Amino acid sequence: MFSYQQIQRYNETDTCIYRYITANMDKVPYMTIRELAREIHVSAATILRFCNKHDFQGYGQFKDALKMELEARAASRPREDLRELAAFFQGANSLAFEEKLEFAVEAVRRADLTIFVGAGASGTLAKYGARYFSNLGHFAVGLEDTCYPIDTFHWDYAAIMALSESGETPELLKAVNQFRQKDCCILSITNSPCCTLARLSDWNFSYNFSSSRINGGFNGTTQVPVLFVLEALARRI
Repeated sequence: MFSYQQIQRYNETDTCIYRYITANMDKVPYMTIRELAREIHVSAATILRFCNKHDFQGYGQFKDALKMELEARAASRPREDLRELAAFFQGANSLAFEEKLEFAVEAVRRADLTIFVGAGASGTLAKYGARYFSNLGHFAVGLEDTCYPIDTFHWDYAAIMALSESGETPELLKAVNQFRQKDCCILSITNSPCCTLARLSDWNFSYNFSSSRINGGFNGTTQVPVLFVLEALARRI
């Protein structure tokens, strides 16, 4: 309904209207133009101009198009590789998801230092997690491998965020055990809640996606849930 070419031509006000509409697709078709304008803090005339930019004769025609878009979405099944993600994001928009994050959020808030650690692709995610946390004002360190002298580590209270799709990487498990011996709080994100890393953790988030091994055994399991949870945690600290 909103084409890429149209979005590229938006001004700041158009962008605000677009963001509100796409975030409230199920509500906007039943709002009057004045109600919508009041919610976005713009004039009714501005809403009309937005509709005209998308070749609608008026607000009523625009609402009809929104309703048709919602019906089309409800009737179409997502592609196979999107079904799990769609279910995940639906579940993330819930009180249960927020409650699940609470322990990790409080642990990181109390920590003197937050360390992200992973191996392979998860090591790259660890670096990203540390960078994102730092961007939002919470200093963090990301380790892409586990070959560090953890035995010499001294910190009053550190939170360790361990990332692993399988939760069974030997080098990572060894590092996590060493951090545990230093009285660190172990947080982890894994695919399965039954893996060794999850059992070693004080808190674990498992996303329970189908594992994918491709090209002779390389891990092709999506890491989108990991990125989402990391960013969600960072925004709540």
